[in-house]
Amino acid sequence: MKDFIKKQAKALTGALCGLLNGLFGSGGGVIAVPMLRLFGLEARKSHATSVAIIFFLSIMSVIAYGFRGSLEWKTALAYVPWGIAGAVLGSLLLKKVPNSLLRRIFGVVVLASAVRILFL
Repeated sequence: MKDFIKKQAKALTGALCGLLNGLFGSGGGVIAVPMLRLFGLEARKSHATSVAIIFFLSIMSVIAYGFRGSLEWKTALAYVPWGIAGAVLGSLLLKKVPNSLLRRIFGVVVLASAVRILFL
């Protein structure tokens, strides 16, 4: 029974991550990281694993938006080199940031996003 519940929770988590990614272009990590932690992954592995999950969800979102003609490719591609640089820097910093600080930073980012969405 425990395995069944765990599989259902993973399916629900995946669906919610995909829904957020499809609706907002990101946000799946807000669901994925806490659920991965709940399933026993330590903080660093949860964040890294979340990135892998979001990678595949983002590919599907790009395909769906692209087929509908909703993408502004030239604008998007202008951000890619800087995004890659930031991703490399973030992955290098992840190794050095203590788990307790990582949780706090993640919490601040989530709260700041919520405040921006609600009030700006």
